[in-house]
Amino acid sequence: MNFTPRQLDHVAYRCKDAKETTEFYTKLLDMRLVAAVTDSHVQSTKEYCPHIHIFFAMQDGGCVAFFETPEEKPMGRDPNTPEWVQHLALQVNDRETLLAAKERLEKAGIKVIGPKDGHLCISIYFFDPNGHRLELTIRKVVPDERTERDAHRILEEWSRTKQPVRHLDMEHGI
Repeated sequence: MNFTPRQLDHVAYRCKDAKETTEFYTKLLDMRLVAAVTDSHVQSTKEYCPHIHIFFAMQDGGCVAFFETPEEKPMGRDPNTPEWVQHLALQVNDRETLLAAKERLEKAGIKVIGPKDGHLCISIYFFDPNGHRLELTIRKVVPDERTERDAHRILEEWSRTKQPVRHLDMEHGI
């Protein structure tokens, strides 16, 4: 039996305001609001916590979801983790789409970094109204057997030295 997940069903984050979050994801990222569920208790743990859980669909059917939990303490972030580390990367079709998204976001007053040419993809970066960092990306390297071998080699070297390792794009002229 193979336990490798087939695809992403959804990833869930917390939001400050479900309505504001919906406006952002539907109007700026063209994602459809496909489900909303409210409850007074958490389904898995049965603890009391009134919430709304909203789901926005991507083209492949996977979703980005949010919980608004108004009776909880205000949202925060880990002060020991750099702001750029925790982010959600969403793939778009092509460079034209990436640049159009950047223009739309900037016209809406969103600060956008990029496009930046990274090791595996070309990306733009910005924050949603909840402070979650997002990355829109187009792939320039599709993982294959070679990148998998390189990943294991790079991980072993990093684990040994805790220093940057030559990346696969430098070695293979990608």
